[in-house]
Amino acid sequence: MRSLPAMPKRALVGIDIGGTKTAVVVSLKAPTVLDRIEFPTKPANGPEPALRLIKGGIRDLLVRHRLKAAAIGVSCGGPLDHVKGIIQAPPNLSTWVDVPIKAILQNEFGVTCRVENDANAGAVAEHRFGAGQGCRNMVFLTMGTGLGAGIIADGRLYHGTNDFAGEIGHVRLTRTGPVGYHKAGSVEGWASGGGMPQIAQKAVSAALKRREPTLLASQFRQGRAITARDVAAAAKKGDAVASRILGITARRLGETLAILVDILNPEKIVIGGLAMRLGDTLLEPARQVMRREALPQSAAVCQVVAAALNERIGDVAALCVAMGF
Repeated sequence: MRSLPAMPKRALVGIDIGGTKTAVVVSLKAPTVLDRIEFPTKPANGPEPALRLIKGGIRDLLVRHRLKAAAIGVSCGGPLDHVKGIIQAPPNLSTWVDVPIKAILQNEFGVTCRVENDANAGAVAEHRFGAGQGCRNMVFLTMGTGLGAGIIADGRLYHGTNDFAGEIGHVRLTRTGPVGYHKAGSVEGWASGGGMPQIAQKAVSAALKRREPTLLASQFRQGRAITARDVAAAAKKGDAVASRILGITARRLGETLAILVDILNPEKIVIGGLAMRLGDTLLEPARQVMRREALPQSAAVCQVVAAALNERIGDVAALCVAMGF
C-alpha cells in the first residue's frame, strides 16, 4: 500500500514590528527559532506595504519548511489594544493608525492571532527564558529607540486597567530636556536610544565652543545625526565628550530605576537595547544612582542586569505572544 504523505508540522509564528525593521519568525518549540525573515518597516509609507510583506513572509516560511501555523503572535510598541489586536499609532509607527492587525492575520491564515506591547512581550520572554527566570517580581525595560516597561508581579504579567501599565517612558524627570514620548524632560527623552542623540547634539555643540576635541565633531559639523551607536563607539575609544554623554544617560536611567524600585519593589530589573550593547559601562553608574536614590531596603534586594536573550529578544518575545500568557 502507498504510504500517506506526512502531515505538516504545526509551528508558532512570531512577528516583531519595530519602527526600523520587522521580523517574521517560525518555531517548532520556543525559544528556538527555526527560520526568520527581516525587512525594513518604513513607517513613512504607511502600514499597507509592511502588512503585505508580513503576510508574504509568513507564507514563504511555512511553505519553505512544510509547516502549518498553529498560532500567530505580534509584538509591537504601544499604544495598542491587546484584546482587540489594534495598533494605535505608536510614536515609532505614527502612520499605523488603528490598524486591526489581529483581524487581518486571523482572516488571512485562519488561526488565533495575539497582539502584545513589545515591553510586555519582552518581560514575558526574559521571565520564561532569560535573565528573569525564577523571579516572582521583575521589570523589563526596552531601552531601544524608546523606553517602556513590562511588569511581572507575583509571577504574572501586569497590564493595568486599560493596558497602559508600565509606560515609564512618559514620566517627566525634569521640567525641560530632551523630548521622548512627546514630552520634554521625560524618561524616554533622557534614557533611550532616541534620546541620546538629542543629548549628544547639545554636548558636542558645547564642546566645540570650548574648543574641546571630540570624535563626534565631524558628524556634527556635517549636520549628520549622532546616534547612540556613534556615542558608544567614541566612548570606547576614550572620547571624553562621548563618555560624558553616556554618563548623563546612565544617571537619568539610575533615577528611573530608583522610581521603579520604590514603587514596585522588584527583585530584578532586566534591561534590553542599549544595556545589552553597553553592559556595565552604562549599568554600573546607573546602579550607583539607584542605590543612592531608592529606599535602601528595596534597592538591596534588586538586581539590575542586561537582558540575557540579547539580540534574540524580539524574536522570542513575539513567539511568547503566540504561545499566550
